[in-house]
Amino acid sequence: MDSASLTYDTLRFGEIEEFPDTPEPVWILGREFSALTEKDEILSHVSSRLWFTYRKHFQPIGGTGPSSDTGWGCMLRCGQMILAEALVCRHLGRGWRWVKGQKQGEEYLSILSAFIDKEDSCYSIHQIAQVGVGEGKGIGQWYGPNTVAQVLKKLSVRDSWSRLAVHVAMDNTVVIEEIKRLCMPWLEGVGEGQRVPNGCSEGARALGGEETPLWRPLVLLIPLRLGLTDINEAYIETLKSCFMLPQSLGVIGGKPNSAHFFIGFVGQELIYLDPHTTQPAVEPCEGGPVPDDSFHCQHPPCRMHISELDPSIAVGFFCQTEEDFDDWCVRIRKMSFSRDRLSMFELVDTQPVHYACSDVLNLTPDLSDSDRPERCFDSEDEEFEILSL
Repeated sequence: MDSASLTYDTLRFGEIEEFPDTPEPVWILGREFSALTEKDEILSHVSSRLWFTYRKHFQPIGGTGPSSDTGWGCMLRCGQMILAEALVCRHLGRGWRWVKGQKQGEEYLSILSAFIDKEDSCYSIHQIAQVGVGEGKGIGQWYGPNTVAQVLKKLSVRDSWSRLAVHVAMDNTVVIEEIKRLCMPWLEGVGEGQRVPNGCSEGARALGGEETPLWRPLVLLIPLRLGLTDINEAYIETLKSCFMLPQSLGVIGGKPNSAHFFIGFVGQELIYLDPHTTQPAVEPCEGGPVPDDSFHCQHPPCRMHISELDPSIAVGFFCQTEEDFDDWCVRIRKMSFSRDRLSMFELVDTQPVHYACSDVLNLTPDLSDSDRPERCFDSEDEEFEILSL
């Protein structure tokens, strides 16, 4: 049987330290742990995240393209991981746990199948790479956090099972009105006062079998640049606070020579999943489940000092309901009033006059749209290229 090939980060796996015995709280995706009394729970929580790494020997992308993403696909894999976390929250709940060898339910298998390295899988490396061409990235090119966020937004339109509303907040600004229009497109009025049905209310109720219109589960991705060449220390506590929010999906970003999926922190160290291991592509068994051991990281999680983080990142949040989003807004505003931390982005009620968002102008984005300006992240991907080897 073909074994995983070694890349530079794989060589460190045997040297990964055990999780430290520290009295400092450990925060992972909105949940607090004690490293002194809950180490097994920490490792279970980490191994339950879907872990996507480099793969080899998959179907050539586009029929004639590469059959491995080793050396160029790490940010694409990080994008898969943050979206997979949203799908787990959406379909299985935040309390779900993976146990090695235990039979999993159909919803879990459906989530995993959406990321298998095949042309027809909704969020496969093939789909991400090919849709990325519309974002100005050739197949085999490195991505930055903003580009992968835009690609995931386009791919989510095809996912009729999950019915996610993926919003990429640009210009360091989250507009509440825009998000509520995106998540409740059947309502015209989403601000203060009475909401007016937009002709789709009956259909929305029929879909959910409820008395009130549905809220499409929200995946909120916020691309940010938190400094020029190094992260500005004024943002560090704010960034750490994002991992403490119950809506947290983690952060995609990196450090020199690497792109990682950051899921939490302990003290001044970030906890992350590393995609830099090349494993053979997985072929689903005929009439059987997908072999899933290689999609879960079963060694202690990697850690790095937060000061090593490149300033170009994308922060993710998931809101299953409107109440979740309203709670997130309250928490973000409370954080913004804190004197010991600098806000990473602005939260506003309505769309500023100077600001135009594609989600408002077109609630179902055209998958062929490639002329949307990158605005304040024009040079982000080029600067990140040296990090994404």
